[in-house]
Amino acid sequence: MLTISKGFATVVFGDSFKITNIAILENKEKGELFVSMPRYRSNERDEKNSVIYKDVCNPITAEFREELYTNILEAYAKIREPEKAETQTQGKTQEMPEFSVTVTPYEREGSNIKGLARIYFENSFIVNNVNILQGKEKIFVSMPSYKTKQVDEHGKPIYQDVCYPVTKDFREKLYNEIIAEYEKAKDKSNEKARENAEQNHGNPDRDKKDTPFR
Repeated sequence: MLTISKGFATVVFGDSFKITNIAILENKEKGELFVSMPRYRSNERDEKNSVIYKDVCNPITAEFREELYTNILEAYAKIREPEKAETQTQGKTQEMPEFSVTVTPYEREGSNIKGLARIYFENSFIVNNVNILQGKEKIFVSMPSYKTKQVDEHGKPIYQDVCYPVTKDFREKLYNEIIAEYEKAKDKSNEKARENAEQNHGNPDRDKKDTPFR
């Protein structure tokens, strides 16, 4: 399908969390507009050996998908008409959005990635590819990002977050929740590994008690 890029949209949840790089595309054959969520290149390939791209974030219910995409396309239509562009107003300040997180511990030799997280907003929208990274002194949260064409003073490429908390209060609340869930998941994973080891090799302390000789 041939497409033409017509613009990019930004969505904000509760004045607290921003989603950028939402593409508005046009199907060149049908002349219809549609919304494409930000994507990332995965390590997977399809049956034709082509690279598979996955959404960084996306609606997870049909109702919210329709509502979100309709609002984006309506906003785009308004700014395309000069006489309507000035009628756009900023909504009232909203409370922090409700959210939940899931975390999977991740351990690989030579990698500073310690966990992968997902954020669910009000059971309607999901953000994938949130990393828990090991810093010099402690772990920290890294939001999904993309490589820009800019470089820093050392010549290294600059990365820009695709989605991120807007306010300090929500950032602290979100990141603290992610790290807390990571610690819980890590403890649970370690406990399961210990139980499996005991089943396969026995419990040294227990076996020692059952031994008649010291």
